[in-house]
Amino acid sequence: MAQRPGPVLRIATPIRALAQRFAFLMLLAGAIGLVVLGKIDTLLVERVRVHVADAFTPILGALSEPLRTAESMVEELRDLGRLRAENDLLREQNERLLRWQTVARKLESENRELRELLNFKSGRIPNQVTARVIADSGGAFVRSVLVDAGARDGVEKGLAAVTGLGLVGRVIEVGRRSARILLVTDLNSRIPVVLAGSGQRAVLAGDNSDRPRLLYLPADLNILAGERVVTSGHGGVFPPGLPVGMIARVGQGEVRVEPLIGWSELDIVRLIDFRQPIDELAGPPVLDLDPGR
Repeated sequence: MAQRPGPVLRIATPIRALAQRFAFLMLLAGAIGLVVLGKIDTLLVERVRVHVADAFTPILGALSEPLRTAESMVEELRDLGRLRAENDLLREQNERLLRWQTVARKLESENRELRELLNFKSGRIPNQVTARVIADSGGAFVRSVLVDAGARDGVEKGLAAVTGLGLVGRVIEVGRRSARILLVTDLNSRIPVVLAGSGQRAVLAGDNSDRPRLLYLPADLNILAGERVVTSGHGGVFPPGLPVGMIARVGQGEVRVEPLIGWSELDIVRLIDFRQPIDELAGPPVLDLDPGR
């Protein structure tokens, strides 16, 4: 059996229906009444507003916490964006500094090579030009390099090409802004030399290999590996005493010389004119191989 509604429900149901029907009119009347009351008694309205504000303050405070949290998150995201931009800037500056570091190291290396070149000393001051190697014509049939100094700089055919370690070769072609150096390893290179230990004279002949040969040596000469080979001064192109290399191999009817110059690292050379007579009182030129001096 269905339960009969209670007396409270029987009374509330028509009231709720009446309130729903006249809700808009009651809200409009209440608003008009508040306006009229505010005009009549402003103090009362102010007290009511204060009490309402006090009552809703905890609620508004609780609602504002998520807003503050959201604002804090937005600010952190902005800080993260700024940090990322600063990181990109620092990375770019770091790359720029690394490039400058590379340039500085290259300049330091060039400076060291130039200081080593300045260790080349002679009794007189010959005509000399410092040049940079700009091209390598090395191959199976030719061993020469191109430098960035030519006739306008005072370069002439026959000048000796040296570094702080020793002899590189001689100038065979001269242009206005460039010159070609025939290396001591080239097939056409013939240099009068002497063995520093025994004093035996010979000719250093290139054959396009990394180790040129010594020609015209006595068959019974006792030659030891590691013996120094220097220019003899014959021919008038190179002065006596310029280091050329060291004996690397003896056997099978030939003697090979290991040049002092690392051809792959050849960068800066000095072109020096030794063809003029050297002052006898000054003595032969000397290569100071100690870079610390």
